[in-house]
Amino acid sequence: MEINKNGGVTSPKGFQANGVHCGIRKNKEKKDLMLLVSETECDAAAVYTKNLVCGAPITVTRKNLENGKARAVICNSGIANTCNADGVEKAQAMCDLAAQYLGIDACDVIVGSTGVIGQPIDLEPIQNGMKALTDGLSENGSDAAAQAIMTTDTVQKSVSVAFELDGKPCQIGAIAKGSGMIHPNMATMLSFITTDANISAEMLKKALVWGVSKSYNMLSVDGDTSTNDTVAILANGLCGNERIEDENENYEIFCQALFAVCNYIVRMLAKDGEGATKLVICDVHGAKTEEIARTCAKSVICSPLVKTAMFGSDANWGRILCALGYAGADIDVSKIDVSFISRKGEIVVCQNGAGIEFSEEKAKEILLEDEITVLVDLKDGEAAATAYGCDLTYEYVKINGDYRT
Repeated sequence: MEINKNGGVTSPKGFQANGVHCGIRKNKEKKDLMLLVSETECDAAAVYTKNLVCGAPITVTRKNLENGKARAVICNSGIANTCNADGVEKAQAMCDLAAQYLGIDACDVIVGSTGVIGQPIDLEPIQNGMKALTDGLSENGSDAAAQAIMTTDTVQKSVSVAFELDGKPCQIGAIAKGSGMIHPNMATMLSFITTDANISAEMLKKALVWGVSKSYNMLSVDGDTSTNDTVAILANGLCGNERIEDENENYEIFCQALFAVCNYIVRMLAKDGEGATKLVICDVHGAKTEEIARTCAKSVICSPLVKTAMFGSDANWGRILCALGYAGADIDVSKIDVSFISRKGEIVVCQNGAGIEFSEEKAKEILLEDEITVLVDLKDGEAAATAYGCDLTYEYVKINGDYRT
C-alpha cells in the first residue's frame, strides 16, 4: 500500500474533476463550485451528520443514493443551504444542472454545500458557472475541486492510496474540507472519496461505516457537530478486480486502504482546525474494550481545558485525568499512566493515577512542538483507540466571532 500525498479524487481510473469561482463567494480569488464525475456508473454510499438540523443537500443526497448508485458530485462553498424554506428545491436544482451539463440522470448526482447557515443560496451564479465547470473537467482537476470546497480551511486536503486487488493496481482517492464546527459523529466536514475498485454498494457502505468510525468519528476541533457533514464514496470498478460482494480477503484489503485514506485526511483536518497551532493526538491503550478506549480518547481530545493547556505548552496532566474521569467509561483511575510525546521526545507525567516528579523544562520542550501525542495507558486490557484534535487558541475565537459578518 502506497500513500500519495499529491493524489486526490482523480487518481483512480475514470474520474474527472474541476473547481471554479462562480460568484457565490465575494472573493473572486476563491473557488466556490466543484464537480466530480465518473466515466461510468458507480456503486456509491455515504454517511452523514447526526445533527437533527441537517442541510437540504443531505436530504436530496439520501434520496438519490437509495439505489446505491451515483456518477457525479456537485458541491458549493460559501452558503450551506441549511434552514431555508426552499433548500431542498435548490439542492435538487443543483443536481438537475449537473445532470443537464453531464448528460446523466439527476438521480445519479450527489450534492453538497458548505458555508453560512440560514442564508438562501442563489442558483444564478451556479447556473452561470456550469459551462466553465464542465468544460474544465480533467483527470488533473482534483486540486481545483478540493480548493472549491474550502471555507475557513487554510490548506486543501487531499490524498490517494495505491494498492492491489487480484494482482490488479487499484486506487482510492479523497478530498475534504473542514476546519471548525468539527466534533465526533461527523462535523462541518465534507469528504468525497473515489475508487476504481469493483465493490458492491452494500459492501461499500459497510466499509465506509467501519472506516469512518475509526477515523472521522474520532476527530474533534471544537465540540460542535455541524449540519452538512457528508462523507460519500463512489466506486466505478475500472480496476477490474473480481467484484467484492462479501467480507473476503479483498474486502479486508480494501478496508485497510480506505482507512489509510480516511486517517490521513483526519490528521489534516485536525491540524487545520480553526486557529490551531498544534495537532493533538490521544492514544489510549490497555482498555478492556475498544469502545472504552474510544470513549476515553475522545473525552481527552474534546476537553477545552486540555486543548488550552496544549496551546500554552503546559504539562497540566491533571486535566487529562479529569477528562478521563467524566468520560463515562468503565475504567480504574488508580491505574492510569499518562505521557506526552513529540519529536522532542517522551516524558511520563502521571503513574497509577498520581503525579510523579518530572522535568517541567523537558515537558515544555516536548509540548512546544506542532504535533503532540497524549499517551494514556489504562492498564486494564488489550484494546486501544486513537482520537485526533487540536489546541484551542485566541484565533479560534477571532475567526468565529465574525464568521457571518
